[in-house]
Amino acid sequence: EHFRMKALILVGGFGTRLRPLTLSVPKPLVEFANKPMILHQIEALKAIGVSEVVLAINYQPEVMLNFLKDFETKLGITITCSQETEPLGTAGPLALARDKLIDDSGEPFFVLNSDVISEYPLKQMIEFHKSHGGEASIMVTKVDEPSKYGVVVTEESTGKVERFVEKPKLFVGNKINAGIYLLNPSVLDRIELRPTSIEKEVFPKIAAEKMLFAMVLPGFWMDIGQPKDYITGLRLYLDSLRKNASSKLATGTHVVGNVLVDESAKIGEGCLIGPDVAIGPGCVIESGVRLSRCTVMRGVRIKKHACVSGSIIGWHSTVGQWARVENMTILGEDVHVCDEIYSNGGVVLPHKEIKSSILKPEIQKFQLKLNNKKE
Repeated sequence: EHFRMKALILVGGFGTRLRPLTLSVPKPLVEFANKPMILHQIEALKAIGVSEVVLAINYQPEVMLNFLKDFETKLGITITCSQETEPLGTAGPLALARDKLIDDSGEPFFVLNSDVISEYPLKQMIEFHKSHGGEASIMVTKVDEPSKYGVVVTEESTGKVERFVEKPKLFVGNKINAGIYLLNPSVLDRIELRPTSIEKEVFPKIAAEKMLFAMVLPGFWMDIGQPKDYITGLRLYLDSLRKNASSKLATGTHVVGNVLVDESAKIGEGCLIGPDVAIGPGCVIESGVRLSRCTVMRGVRIKKHACVSGSIIGWHSTVGQWARVENMTILGEDVHVCDEIYSNGGVVLPHKEIKSSILKPEIQKFQLKLNNKKE
């Protein structure tokens, strides 16, 4: 590339909404569609010539960096951490990483929220940014229920942002902030090194000076920071894969709809898999298994005639014969569901055995007690 672009990914804290998976790895390393969440973003940035990615993080930076070392080499991109000792909101981290983001090129830099999954039209965003000549560009996406979000009100023809309306009672528009920004270095002069919000404090000021522009995100968008949205996001992602790279999807008589299967996974006779399923490396799916709307992570074994739907099965777990796991059940790492068990929305901590059915959605309290005895 003729210019060297940089990007900051806002990773933040503990990933409490995706527990129990985040008890095993930091949230950005939890796989989504057989790839760590953050890698979807880093690969998209690399593809348009970003040379350096800075992760703003306040939790376990060593784990993240050790993990990403391999990808630095593979992708040929520099990955560094900017560590907060205290949470600084969504703008503070930019001030903290100032020296890493600014060089003498004066080029704009990207800022991404680590939970956001989309088709990342970053090339178009650069073109949009250069064409309007403003100070900052934000990606917006259209949603069905704008009242749940902060709405971005724009001038239709130019995309100039007029104002932000937090959880509007009356309809003012259906475009919401998609968590992908392209900012000129001058934006950093507006941010103090303190806990502060880019959405609530920084952007409204730039908008007031008519220097903030919004581009409507083509394709799908999802914040996959919580289980329900993770499952929805998988459906949207696989849909988009079907349109753009369908050869990556599994085919066969046992496959229904969009299914992603790692080449090292083994699938037995008489299974019915799909729609909207991701099966990770080293998984063993025994005969007669039914899977739909679920993610099965690395090293999982699903035994004969088990049925899993609308759930996330964590690494190296086992689901017993004739077991039924459904309705947003989330199994942490190395959980063993015994034969013929029914789990309705159970959330199970790592390294547990489930010997009796979970009839209503809840975190398994008896598990917690066992846990505390050991500590």
